[in-house]
Amino acid sequence: MENLIDLSSDAYFMKEALRLAAKAFEKEEVPVGAVVVREGKIIARASNQVEMLKDATAHAEMLAITQAEASVGDWRLNDCDLYVTKEPCAMCAGALVHVRMRRVIFGCADERSGAAGGTINLLQMAGLNHRCEITSGVLQEECASLLQSFFKARRRDNVPDA
Repeated sequence: MENLIDLSSDAYFMKEALRLAAKAFEKEEVPVGAVVVREGKIIARASNQVEMLKDATAHAEMLAITQAEASVGDWRLNDCDLYVTKEPCAMCAGALVHVRMRRVIFGCADERSGAAGGTINLLQMAGLNHRCEITSGVLQEECASLLQSFFKARRRDNVPDA
């Protein structure tokens, strides 16, 4: 039996990831939010906490993976889906393959450092022990707009007084 992708539920879960990303923005973190879904229910929620925790690995995806593992009681998440507002980086994509995430759904692409097709596609790389299904572009404009607003404000705030 083939699984049909329900784009309305993709949008629903991405909206929750966007809500988390907006909270990260308010805390002056890069606004990325992530949720892990299992059997139609959110089992993990996270946003970037790199600055708050002073930890380069505290990306939304990594924090959500850790929460999901605790919820499931196993490091294998092969019946789970991750919704994230921005294409995962190489670190996060590697972790997603390692935990055997079934599906990765992201909002906007990251052409500079994305590892789900932006610069490389680690999620579906031949030779690795697992390949994640990928759905991209879910609420793309909203996700991109939040990131663009954040970095525009950062550039504005970092301009020295004339």
